[in-house]
Parts: sequence; C-alpha cells; structure tokens
Amino acid sequence: MAETKIREYTKEEIKEIRKSRTPIPEQEPIVRGKNFEEVALGYTEEQALREANRCMACKKRDCVAGCPVEVPIPEFIQLVREGDFTGAAKKIKEKNSLPAICGRVCPQESQCESLCTLGKKMEPVAIGRLERFVADYERAHGGGGEVAKPKPTGFKVAVVGSGPAGLTVASDLAKIGHEVTIFEALHKAGGVLVYGIPEFRLPKAIVQSEVDGIASLGVKFELDSVVGKLYTVDELLERGFDAVFIGSGAGLPMFMNIPGENLNGVYSANEFLTRTNLMKAYLFPEYDTPIKKGKHVAVVGGGNVAMDSARTALRLGADKVYLVYRRSMEELPARKEEVHHAVEEGIDFKLLTNPVEIIGEDGWVKGIKCVQMELGEPDESGRRRPVVVKGSDFVIDVDTVVMSIGTGSNPIIPESTPGLELTKRGYIVADETGATSKPGVFAGGDIVTGSATVILAAGAGRRAADTIHEYLMSKVKN
Repeated sequence: MAETKIREYTKEEIKEIRKSRTPIPEQEPIVRGKNFEEVALGYTEEQALREANRCMACKKRDCVAGCPVEVPIPEFIQLVREGDFTGAAKKIKEKNSLPAICGRVCPQESQCESLCTLGKKMEPVAIGRLERFVADYERAHGGGGEVAKPKPTGFKVAVVGSGPAGLTVASDLAKIGHEVTIFEALHKAGGVLVYGIPEFRLPKAIVQSEVDGIASLGVKFELDSVVGKLYTVDELLERGFDAVFIGSGAGLPMFMNIPGENLNGVYSANEFLTRTNLMKAYLFPEYDTPIKKGKHVAVVGGGNVAMDSARTALRLGADKVYLVYRRSMEELPARKEEVHHAVEEGIDFKLLTNPVEIIGEDGWVKGIKCVQMELGEPDESGRRRPVVVKGSDFVIDVDTVVMSIGTGSNPIIPESTPGLELTKRGYIVADETGATSKPGVFAGGDIVTGSATVILAAGAGRRAADTIHEYLMSKVKN
C-alpha cells in the first residue's frame, strides 16, 4: 500500500531524468565547517521518487552482485517508486540490519553503483542515497512495528565487539532464535561507528537507533566489558556460551617512527577521533574531555579516517588544516565524496609530500618537516611507489599533528586465546565462512581482514552467522 502521493513519470520524463542523478541537499561549506551537524541532509520524498524512477530494473541485477550483503536493490527501489517507503526499508533489512548507517558511509561508488547498468552511459542510480532515505523514513514514521520473536533454540552465543560485524552477526542469530550477548569494551555500543566516524558524517543518534533495533530482537549488551581482560574467550565458552564470534576490529594505532612523534600535540587518528566523537570533546566543557584545538593542523594520511580527522580539526576551530599525503590525488584511497567535501571546506592538500620529522619547542609541536615525493614504478598494491626527491626538505608550521596512516590488530584477544591461529601481523586467521582454528570460535571484520569498510564487515558478520547456526545445529544432530 502506497504511503505517499505518487508522481507518475512519462517515458519522456524518465528518459530525461536518467541523464543525471538527483543531487542531495547539503549544508553550505562555509556553514558546515563551523559545526558538527550532518553535511548531507538527505532526500525529500519527491527527490527519492525522482531518483528511484531512474532505475532500469535490470533482470541481470549486477548491482546486487556488487553488494557484500546482497541487498535486493531493484526490489527495494521498486517499492520506493511505488511510494512504499517503509516496505522498501523492510526489504533492505532482509539482508542488511544497518541501512541508515550503510546508506551514509558505504563506498557505494566502488561497490553496487559501480556495476549499475545505467552508469555505463550516464550517472549510476544513487543507491546509497535511496537506502538512507528509506531507513530514515522508517525511523521517523515509526514503521518498525512489533518484532516477532522466534522460538528459542536454547543455544547461547557471545559476540565480542559491537561494530558492524558484531551487530550484524548478533542480529542474524537473534532472528533465528539463538540467545545472543554482545560484549563491548567501551561504554557505548557501535564500535568504530561511534568512536571513529564523526557526527557530521554519521550522527550518533542514527547508530543508537540501529543498536536499539537490534536490542529489540532480544540481543543483550554488556558494555565496559573488555574480553581478554575481564574474561577470556575460553572462559566465555566455560560460562555456558555455545559459540563465540570475535569482531573486535583493528583499533591499534600506527605511527611512522620518525623523530618527534612523542611531542605534545601529536595524536593518533584513533585518539583524536575517539576523544572528539565518542567522548564529545567538541562540546567541552559540557563534556569533560579535553583536546588540543590546534590552529594549524597537519593530518598525515589519505584514507577516509584522514579525511575525517582533517575535517574534524577544522570544526574544532583550526585556521588552517593540511592533509599530508605521499602520493597524488589519483592514488588517494578515501571516498571521492569525502575528498570533495574536504576540498570544498578548504582543507589544504599537500600531495606528493611525506613527513620525515616533527619539530618541537618546549615539548610541544612547532612544525612538521617534509620532503617532496615523485611517483616511480608500481608497488605490490598496484599503485606507483613514491620516491623521495633529494634536497626537497621543507617545513610546515603547525601546532598539532594527527597520524592517520592505518591501524593494526588489537593484541588483547589474540594474545589471551591459546589455539587461535594468527597471521604474521597479528590478525585472526578465519576462512570465508568465519571459522577459526579454534572449535566454537568464529571471527570476522577488521580483526580478520585489517581495516576495511562497514559493509564488508557486515558481510563477514552475515556469513559467520550462517556458519555459527550450522555449527550449533550440528550439536543437535550429534
């Protein structure tokens, strides 16, 4: 049943609107650079209907093949076209428990949208923006309804970590009837969704809404619970859990090991963003979390986390923010939309530039010494290797440096779990189904792959949920 007045498009109109995707309303750069409110404002009903009518409803469904959790994209877009926005949200949730989140932060341009048939000749359908729209519509209009509780199976599953992998596996297992408890080390559920991604890109109220939806399925949350310290994985199994899923992420900060990294005013991106996002340092002193609000800030790195850090520094009051990256704009790994927003907001991109020393005075950062780079032959990643240009040293005057060059595996769980096979870099070895070397223990997300995307972690959680269910059911047969 339609929920809104349907705009009927003629064939001629559809032919015309297919030429370009519907722009999404945004805050003006000069305004948003001074606040932490969401940058993209979302589609109106009219804009969503227009964009949905661009979809060609292909029989081949290449877009679905590009989605790590195989969201039924043509079907949900058809429901949007019919004005059944709540139905569209429910259709997505058959495969993805976090649509409001994924609609905002997934790299759709390199996944579902990259395979959109329309995109071969024109701009692809804005699948992510439509996903966000229907998820927001359902939340705003209370379309979730009563949750049907399945018959309990009698099995208990412990999930370590409440990031996208943990939330997905918990949701899928709870829907089957398993009793699920999520153990989260921090005081808020959501993992990287709450400590890593800034409010202006992913409002924390959105994350909490998705978490609440999963809790309504009967999933229990044990916050402030550091597995590996409070109790080990083996102790969870001894306490009566029939299986354990490890989705603890990759939150160990990495540094360049250059002189001056121990100076005051040097942050890892993890600490900088966690203080700002989870602990709300941007609202100090309302929230008792201090952070250095630098006036001239250098962020080292080129990924999404680097973009988040640079744009956060700007909103904390910096007069100048430099993004220091050793390759060119073409090799920048961050999402195009995030780079576009950063450029609009005035972030100064220092490309083909690499730090060699952080200069200090009286124990505090005073500048960052860099060298110019040039691109040589491709390395193992396929990107051209940056090579130092001799004699090109120069100094950028800054009072704060944020290192955003990647993260590693948090060693707490791997080191406290005997029998768990690890890679040389300390990540958990798990097969495509999420099974590890330890019976009854499964893993997925960044703790297995290293830093990746929200939707890839969710996909790992989905596959692991299927494997865990099969494992538990095999106990019944035996």
